[in-house]
Amino acid sequence: MSDREREEGTQLQLDFSKLRKIASSQQEVIPVVVQDADSMEVLIVAYVNQIALETAMREKKATFWSTSRNELWIKGKTSGDLLQLVEIRVNCEQNSLVYRVRRVGEGACHTVDSQGRKRGSCYYRRIRPDGSLEFLEEGK
Repeated sequence: MSDREREEGTQLQLDFSKLRKIASSQQEVIPVVVQDADSMEVLIVAYVNQIALETAMREKKATFWSTSRNELWIKGKTSGDLLQLVEIRVNCEQNSLVYRVRRVGEGACHTVDSQGRKRGSCYYRRIRPDGSLEFLEEGK
């Protein structure tokens, strides 16, 4: 299955092998949920390592470790859709984080809607009871 089919399709095709791929890469990362500080909408789930966390804290921009490219990823550095860091929260076991952010730019997702507009969140589809996917209108 292509990335385009997974990202734009209406069939549920979850990547249950993602964590195994990350574990086999030998990268020391933890998940980070990225949440809009004002609306509380979840925008992205990504991963951070020590370098990404230190960079995020220093630059005040959502920064991750790209597990697919194996490199530091400052969200929006090339697209202009930066995520300004408001605060970082850590869970009780200190094995995951929440970045609370404010969007600077048009969106947070690397995909675009049917009108060619950047999507505000990576969570733009809902699973229907029959297992198919339904596209949501922006902001819903």
